Amino acid sequence: MKYEDLKILDELREKGSITEEEYQREKAKMLNDEPSDAKSGKQPLFGLTENTFLMLMHLSQFAGAIVPLAGFVVPIIMWTTQKDVNANVDLHGKNILNAIISYAIYALILTITVIGIPVAIVLGVLYAVFVIIATVKANNGEYWKYPFTIQFIK
Repeated sequence: MKYEDLKILDELREKGSITEEEYQREKAKMLNDEPSDAKSGKQPLFGLTENTFLMLMHLSQFAGAIVPLAGFVVPIIMWTTQKDVNANVDLHGKNILNAIISYAIYALILTITVIGIPVAIVLGVLYAVFVIIATVKANNGEYWKYPFTIQFIK
């Protein structure tokens, strides 16, 4: 089975569908019998794999659309409960918190001015796109820093 998967992976690389880096990463995953979390010694978080937990942490920012302030509170709770257990949770949590604070400040400044209201709306749409990008990257095991973020928490 691994041989067939490697062949398909090699064909994707030759066609240019994936980069050499992606090829090497996936090849290493296929050839290694241990799951990536077991290999790195990282514990599952609340029964979730690390990537799934990080993905949900980023995605939880949208909870504010359902319950006011939940998009701020839920990621903080997820971060504070697991930051001492997992270094990646700490890294992503700080990134999320810095982004939330930064974009809230930008939105506040922009909405004070009448001309800034349309720009604040664009900023909100951009932030939603950035959350989606960060969510996908986290699910793939990658770290992605939100653009235009001020580092309040280091």
